[in-house]
Amino acid sequence: MEAEVKRPITLYTEANPNPNSLKFVANTMLMPEGVSRDYPDLESAKEAPLASKIFKEFSFVTRVFYMSNFVTVTKDDEMDWFEVKAKVQSLIREHLVDGGALLTEEITQEDHAVSDDDTDIEVKIKGILDEYIRPAVEMDGGAISFHSFDEGKVTVTLQGSCSGCPSSTLTLKAGIENLLKRMVPEVTEVEAEAI
Repeated sequence: MEAEVKRPITLYTEANPNPNSLKFVANTMLMPEGVSRDYPDLESAKEAPLASKIFKEFSFVTRVFYMSNFVTVTKDDEMDWFEVKAKVQSLIREHLVDGGALLTEEITQEDHAVSDDDTDIEVKIKGILDEYIRPAVEMDGGAISFHSFDEGKVTVTLQGSCSGCPSSTLTLKAGIENLLKRMVPEVTEVEAEAI
């Protein structure tokens, strides 16, 4: 009888501007390019076996986010990462080594893809988000996606560690809004959609 060969997975952590979030980075891609999933609670994670497992195992977890080669876990203020980081890391690693699924849903397209219905300004805004902003936000364990453009106001969705991060408002106004105003004169304001 042949022994089952488990896939080699290494997992390391990265801090980010949100002190309650920690980014668990794998040595393999976990999600298709440009696709992310954000779970603010157990109920929302029905089609996300790993996120469900994390919520069920750790009562202090308030959000789980998947993207590229990482999982970002956000905890409540009561727990210290020093006390629980190794346990969360071990659970994620074991799930991945055992070949456990991240999602049971079918992924159909990129979340931020340009569509035929987009106006020229929306296409330009999405391009700027993709090229200049998304990579920096992903480095911090989160994601940003275009939601809408109406009468000069761009609305974006912040996910992962960016959702509820104390510095996200400053980043949104001082960074993203200034860049979009400079590059797209029609933009007068940027705000984050509450999710």
